Amino acid sequence: MKQLIYIGVALVLVVTGYFAFQGYLSRSQKAPGLIDGRLAPCGPKPNAVCSDNFTNREHYIKPIALRVSSLSAVTAGVERSGGKIITVDQDYLAAEFSSSVFGFVDDLELLRDANAGVIHVRSSSRVGYSDLGVNRKRVEALRKLLENGQ
Repeated sequence: MKQLIYIGVALVLVVTGYFAFQGYLSRSQKAPGLIDGRLAPCGPKPNAVCSDNFTNREHYIKPIALRVSSLSAVTAGVERSGGKIITVDQDYLAAEFSSSVFGFVDDLELLRDANAGVIHVRSSSRVGYSDLGVNRKRVEALRKLLENGQ
């Protein structure tokens, strides 16, 4: 019986250590940024969504309707959603969102496309396989916040 307890404790420590290390890795990376003036495409894992660079239906999310002349007006909405602004200029915004338990970092990138009248969006996890829909929910919450003019 004592041996099972030791094995259980060791297993919990290994799993906790693994997730803590993944959290550390995610904090040491950065958002991919623009590639040839567009948002980076999503990778093969189901942990990202993007309205620009359509690669497959699983990752696609509708862009946000453009209601502002610059992305600096969107920063308050991103911050209200829990984001930390990393970069913002006239057409591009990068923000980070951190999970509360292990500090996993997700990236949110916005690209204003004045010609199309939209803000393209990319939200992705830096580590892990699945995000359990967190990035899609984040974008939809931001969309709702911006559509309500908040």
